[in-house]
Amino acid sequence: MLTASQARAARAMVRMTVHELARRAGVAPYTITRLEAGQTLQPRTLEVVRLALEQAGAEFFENGVRMR
Repeated sequence: MLTASQARAARAMVRMTVHELARRAGVAPYTITRLEAGQTLQPRTLEVVRLALEQAGAEFFENGVRMR
């Protein structure tokens, strides 16, 4: 599952704004802000955000994230 800290770190690594990530994931910018603040989101929402970050070059593993 995508955590708030992983989302923040991945977005910084791929140099994407909140608005750009939201657009690529098909969610509202406020959703990205809520995710990065640690609020609970639907599993499907976490999945589409994670996929957008992975397509931009992030690679997730159990306790972190790195660039591919």
